[in-house]
Amino acid sequence: MKKNKRAEVENIQNQPCVFCKLPDDCPEKYGEKKTCLKHNITLHYFCLLMSSGVYQRGEENEGICGFLVEDIQKEINRSSKLACHFCKKRGASVGCSVKECRKSFHFPCGLKKECIFQFTEMFPSFCWIHRPVQSTAVSSRLSGPYSCTICLEFIEPALSYSVLKCPCCNSSWFHRDCVQHQAYSAGMFFFRCTICNNKDKFQQEMLRMGIYIPERDASWELEENAYSELLQSYQHCDVRHCFCRKGREYSQPDSKWEIVRCQYCGSRGTHRSCSSLKRLQENWVCTECRAIIHKTGTLQRTSVSSLASSPMKNETAKQLLKRSPKGSRLSAPYHRDIPSRQSLQTLPTVEILKELEVQINPLEFTRFTINKDDVFRGALCALKRKGFDPHHLIAVKFTNTRTSFEIVANNHGQRREFLRLLMHKLENSSLFEGSCSKNLALDPQAVREDLYYDAGRMIGLSLVHGGPAPGFFSKMLFNCVLYGPENIVPTLEDLADACAKQKVKKIEEALTQDELQTAIKEASEYLAVAGCLRPDWTLCDKEILMKDILNFHLITRMHVPIQRFCEGLKILGLLEKIQLFPEAFAELFCHKPQKLTSVKLGDLFTVHYSLDGNRKLRETKVIGFWRQYLQDCEDSACPVSLETILVFVTAADAVPPMGFVPEPSIEFLHSQGQLQEMFPQGETSFNSLKLPIVQTYEEFRRNMDYAICYSI
Repeated sequence: MKKNKRAEVENIQNQPCVFCKLPDDCPEKYGEKKTCLKHNITLHYFCLLMSSGVYQRGEENEGICGFLVEDIQKEINRSSKLACHFCKKRGASVGCSVKECRKSFHFPCGLKKECIFQFTEMFPSFCWIHRPVQSTAVSSRLSGPYSCTICLEFIEPALSYSVLKCPCCNSSWFHRDCVQHQAYSAGMFFFRCTICNNKDKFQQEMLRMGIYIPERDASWELEENAYSELLQSYQHCDVRHCFCRKGREYSQPDSKWEIVRCQYCGSRGTHRSCSSLKRLQENWVCTECRAIIHKTGTLQRTSVSSLASSPMKNETAKQLLKRSPKGSRLSAPYHRDIPSRQSLQTLPTVEILKELEVQINPLEFTRFTINKDDVFRGALCALKRKGFDPHHLIAVKFTNTRTSFEIVANNHGQRREFLRLLMHKLENSSLFEGSCSKNLALDPQAVREDLYYDAGRMIGLSLVHGGPAPGFFSKMLFNCVLYGPENIVPTLEDLADACAKQKVKKIEEALTQDELQTAIKEASEYLAVAGCLRPDWTLCDKEILMKDILNFHLITRMHVPIQRFCEGLKILGLLEKIQLFPEAFAELFCHKPQKLTSVKLGDLFTVHYSLDGNRKLRETKVIGFWRQYLQDCEDSACPVSLETILVFVTAADAVPPMGFVPEPSIEFLHSQGQLQEMFPQGETSFNSLKLPIVQTYEEFRRNMDYAICYSI
């Protein structure tokens, strides 16, 4: 019996429509498929609705949707005598409503040939010649780039059958298919303009242009138990380290294991004990909301600075500016201030990174097999490996060494060398642009491979695993990471593209209308891509034009790379710390380490003298040679630089943000008749430099130059 019923249902579904002869079942396009088993009639609802010779004479429960069966059969007979104007087949039940027009066609054929069917009043139909068109004026001041406000894909801003425009706000464009899909989903009660939110005028215009709006509630309102989760309160502890043995979802009211939700968003929680909250304390704030609160504070201070430029409110502005916190060293218009967190700024960078380093398990390690000639690709392969875990210690093995991974796991020197080479490669990669201070560059291949996300992770790994800081970020890039790109207003100085900068600068320097038009004409191709090309720019609009160009070049088109880059920086909780301690991290991200001097480099090392008096005298003499050698290197009297010496001993060319572990030390090689004892030895795993005992400075210098230049 069940098989017979299933076969009967499938047979009904495959039956063609009596009007258009198509078996398709597409409610959004042709309306619901209706079947009258008693009279063996199957049809599309829209084919029936738009047929010219049939009218609804019955109640809703009579016949098919109020259309009596005898009327439908008469219409079938009538249309069987009419040939479709398009496909030339019989059954053309739809006719153009203009009396002078004699065209008849099937409903699906009319859709293909861009006819319009109005689902209102008498349900008129219009052929492609007599169909209604929109007459809404297009504003010439809109500067694109244009996109459908529903699917957000590109749209040509020219009114046509497939492109519609809102009659109310004059700023929203739609693909016909998109607006029809939205209307079918939203229904009469929720269908409105996506920009201006107008309902009545918008629906009236869409009906006129042939959009079907079903008289029912929205599809999402018809789902059973669609909003049941809103009746449940959030019960989950989201802090990094949860101390509750019964799990993160356990909650016991009026105890230390009661879950308290964020007072702002309510979508994050913590056990009282996990965040050290007192019994009646309810004002807990999650990390995401805390970052937003700090960001908002910055925007308020920015508005104070803009207030100062207003001559109407000079006195008020001065009073506010006196009370405003002092700006940080990262200064540029608008995005210059870093929020003042006086309770947090005193924490040194080393301590912040040490807190993050606690997450690393020294008993587990992740293997990185690296070719020094292609460090970036080697790191990328390791990061994309399925078993990669940033909480494991990084064990680096260079392909030109025979050292086993078990030994390499504790080789801090190879790890520092790898991270140093990686940061240098990243700085000079196609992901960044600029000379000293760099912004992210748009690389389509990198977007496809998601390399911006990996670049953020590489920087995070370097900082937390004891490697160098990037030190090459521009002020704008750091503030994008800190506050989000949507809160940044870039300046001309942030533009690294020399060609684009020259064009924009010429627009900025224009003093007359003719000069401005000339500059715009020369940059017309670039402005068209940026969506800023329009014929009526004036000198008064120059600042707006500049702002639009810079915002497009540095923010809008870079939104995805910046977003993915910030996602990568979340590794090991680094981004959260950056937002909590911005001034500390500004030094690491935007400034190179201080240049080494002979005194600073000498002070890094602890000298281990022998206990034997005679040996100690010879060692003291060699330390004098050592200090003189450092001074000669600083004065460029030697082929070796101070940074190269540090690389020889520690594999780092600057002091890492977390310092050296262990501290660099100097030991001595007393001659035992072996050749290698005549030359200095650097052990990067232990940050140890072993100096040979020689009699003259010339011999000491010659041996140092040879050993360091040969090894590096």
